[in-house]
Amino acid sequence: MAEPRRNIVLTGAAGGIGRAIAGQLARLGFGVGLIDLAPTLAAVAEEVAADEPRSGGAVAWARCDLSDGAQIHAALEHLAATLGNLDGLVNNAGITANIAPLVRMQPDKWQQELDINLTAPMRLAQALLPGMVQRGWGRIVNIASIAGRTGLYNQAGYSATKAGLIGLTRAITLEHARHGITCNAVLPGMIATAPVLALPPAIRDDAIGLIPARRFGQPEDVAALVGFLCGDSAGYINGAEIDIGGGAHLGQIVLGSAREVASRRLPSGG
Repeated sequence: MAEPRRNIVLTGAAGGIGRAIAGQLARLGFGVGLIDLAPTLAAVAEEVAADEPRSGGAVAWARCDLSDGAQIHAALEHLAATLGNLDGLVNNAGITANIAPLVRMQPDKWQQELDINLTAPMRLAQALLPGMVQRGWGRIVNIASIAGRTGLYNQAGYSATKAGLIGLTRAITLEHARHGITCNAVLPGMIATAPVLALPPAIRDDAIGLIPARRFGQPEDVAALVGFLCGDSAGYINGAEIDIGGGAHLGQIVLGSAREVASRRLPSGG
């Protein structure tokens, strides 16, 4: 008898990384439940269903403001009614645009990042974990950030919430690994999404100079890792924090080569 299809909930599904993850999960045969607030979400769902026949058309979507617990509940109810059991969760949605020195961070902006980047993943996991425990199988992947370890200049809210998401990953693993559930954090660095490519050239070139790979990653790089972590083959990878940033998490101070220091300031075209 064929194994029942497993269904994965994905937040932030309409963005560059989210769209790539949605396609990868469908390609691997998962049903996908897409959550986003963007008005383009329905079109994304149609594209995924059309482009990835292995999903069997098992693609559902729900527009949702993740800062609202009632909307989260309603979205999950709709996805479960459409797809069936919700066996996995990819917390990809996140706010990155609140840029300000800490002393000028507005309380409402700080709260917004907490709500979307950290509280929503907790609420989603809290809602889905009981079913995963009952079935003895589950996958949670939290899309954190290298900034959760290193910090990020003028983005205290983003850095703090992504560090919190790593902590949430550890706690879920400690509580639920015994139930056949894995929870891992993926820490992207600079990925070539539309907002990154829209940065001023001087900022892009400076960032590339600090990446040992000397290029930005692609959304498909993140999607491939997430797809693997959602599969059976990753069943003994748990509580991990996996960097996917071309080596950008490594120490960047160079003391022994003036040429290497100079090379980091050359435009790379990446």
